[in-house]
Amino acid sequence: MKVKSRPDDFRVEELPTVKVLAQGRFRYYRLTKSGIGTPEALQRIRRRWNLPESSISQGGLKDKHAETIQYLSIAAGPGMTIDEPGLLLEPIGFLNAPYGPEGFRGNRFTIRLRDLTKEKADKIRGELDRIVAEGVPNYFDDQRFGSVGTSGEFIIHAWLKDDYEKALKLALAEPYAFDRPSARREKDLLNAHWCDWPKLKAELDKGNTRSVVTYLCDHPADFRGAFVRLRRDMRRLYVSAFQSHLFNEVLAAWIKIVLPPESYWMTRFKTGPRPLWHGLTDEQVDLISHSRLTLPCVRNTEPLDGPQGEAVKQVLARFGLEWRTLRVKKMDDVFFSKGDRAVAVRPNVGNCTIQPDDLNEGRRMARLQFELPRGAYATLVIKSLQAAVGERLAAVDTDEAAEEDPGESGHDG
Repeated sequence: MKVKSRPDDFRVEELPTVKVLAQGRFRYYRLTKSGIGTPEALQRIRRRWNLPESSISQGGLKDKHAETIQYLSIAAGPGMTIDEPGLLLEPIGFLNAPYGPEGFRGNRFTIRLRDLTKEKADKIRGELDRIVAEGVPNYFDDQRFGSVGTSGEFIIHAWLKDDYEKALKLALAEPYAFDRPSARREKDLLNAHWCDWPKLKAELDKGNTRSVVTYLCDHPADFRGAFVRLRRDMRRLYVSAFQSHLFNEVLAAWIKIVLPPESYWMTRFKTGPRPLWHGLTDEQVDLISHSRLTLPCVRNTEPLDGPQGEAVKQVLARFGLEWRTLRVKKMDDVFFSKGDRAVAVRPNVGNCTIQPDDLNEGRRMARLQFELPRGAYATLVIKSLQAAVGERLAAVDTDEAAEEDPGESGHDG
């Protein structure tokens, strides 16, 4: 099975619920993009119109390797269109409040799965029915973890352990699989000359990294102070990535506690193997459907009893953490989210059609259409289908973090 052979093999559109006005404080836009991630698209918009970082409010982050439609607002924004390769921004009205995650109910997907044998294509139809009945585990999927580099270490985990130098070095110098040549050059410099701040200042290009290094020239041991000078949007992504990973670890442990081994497959994710359930009894479906897990955060009451309490205890022990330490200390502008998250999510399946694959001669292609609520990942539906047809170690390629709020806001996957 091949996923995302072309950008138009994965299409996603936000489903907004806001009332569009003829006049208002915030101009409302439709953003259509292909081949770029949402952060890059927003950066291009800000540069084009010379806008401050906090000027744009959007609902969610959408995948780079996809054709996507999403919405955003800008306070007193220009009434103009931006039409560039891979990016079309169109003004479509006004709002009285900024557009955000609460402004849309979910996402609609059209996905092509390619290079299928007839047997696998036929099996996908039945497996979709199973997924609708059972749901899929409501993990945060790989898109959430674009800030995790080749070491697999989490920046905010180092911060919580008071290792501020390690947190900063992971943020600035950790290689990523999708680094561009300019980023690789910058990181090579940082790794080769770490702590030689004057040399780095002289050789780095202008930007946030050079600004942080400039601070370190005057305060060479203040790694904590340097870290908080990183862009706030990136620090928010670092925080949400680690909280999301902790939630995923708790959910995976919970599944292994409440379900027998024959009721789940182990499937590869970017941050490690995780169970995906299948063939559940009615009682198991009922349990999963009515269960929610608390987001790891000191502002939430620690779950002490039952399967969740046991799962939390296992996970925190592995990270050398306690519930009371799950707060982003010494940073006032970023924090772990409160709340909880459903254990399972069910797609609202529109249809599934099987047809010849125009890119792979003699093979079949499945075209899926479905909707998911915000906070859910379409790639989990794909992973579950891959596992069902025997591709349990297959991964859905992605390189982007998802939404900053790990509660009920969502990402298209």
